[in-house]
Amino acid sequence: MKTYRELPSDAGSNIIGQVTAQANRLQKRLASVKYTVAIMSGKGGVGKSSLTANLAAALTLKGNTVGVVDADINGPTLAKIMGVRNATLEYTPAGVKPAITVLGTKLISMDLLLAEDDAPVLWNAHTQKDAFTWRSTMEVSALREFIGDTEWGELDYLLLDLPPGTDRLPNVAELIPDLGGVVVVTIPSEVSQFIVKKSVTMARDILKVPIIGVVENMASYVCQHCGEQEPLFSAGETPDAAFQQDLLGSVPFDPKLARSGDDGTLYLHEYPDAPASKALMEVAEKVQAFF
Repeated sequence: MKTYRELPSDAGSNIIGQVTAQANRLQKRLASVKYTVAIMSGKGGVGKSSLTANLAAALTLKGNTVGVVDADINGPTLAKIMGVRNATLEYTPAGVKPAITVLGTKLISMDLLLAEDDAPVLWNAHTQKDAFTWRSTMEVSALREFIGDTEWGELDYLLLDLPPGTDRLPNVAELIPDLGGVVVVTIPSEVSQFIVKKSVTMARDILKVPIIGVVENMASYVCQHCGEQEPLFSAGETPDAAFQQDLLGSVPFDPKLARSGDDGTLYLHEYPDAPASKALMEVAEKVQAFF
């Protein structure tokens, strides 16, 4: 396969110049970010986006300036979870101003660009059956624009909520070669650990990206009557044994946390003494301590 620079002609599109300019904009934006953190799992359904939203809130409550990139282009959820679905993006010569939550956390998401709730993300092609050929390339390009074209300002942390799949982290590592670290999310079941291990191997052994640690989400269920915690899933290995990585925290399942995500309200603010809130704040403290 030929690279762009080996093509004899680009039909006047100046594709090399476009890609180079976009990459330069991205690096310029990242120069004002202290730490970049990818939140990944490899498996869907583990509550990774909810964890990202609440980790961003926890870091913000601790006095940090935080930005979040919803890197799930085809299934964006963070605008709803973080309560900014009605935000209107403003385009300025300096870039796109991100949506801002009630706490001041900044967010960019494909959901903010879609006209209707049920509108899917479609890529230009002769037919949508043909679009798969370019889908991965276009998703990476969209992610590059999200980071490079957004007017983030000075940030302490930029969190990237990755979609499921072990192939997603290499795309981010290509865009951000000096990625600060990865937070891995799992649930206690053996099936989840079986899949998530593949993402850990990809990050640690192949891409050599630092792993900050593992978060065990939905680790237990808090009884709404007595307050006792009971297992929610059949337990596999303990996270530190399964992944040979530090455990950042075990977050219990709380129906109020799920409801807060549906309503776009801040769980940590409304229920600061809840076991899940305390666990999420502990995760934030350990992420800070890593750097």
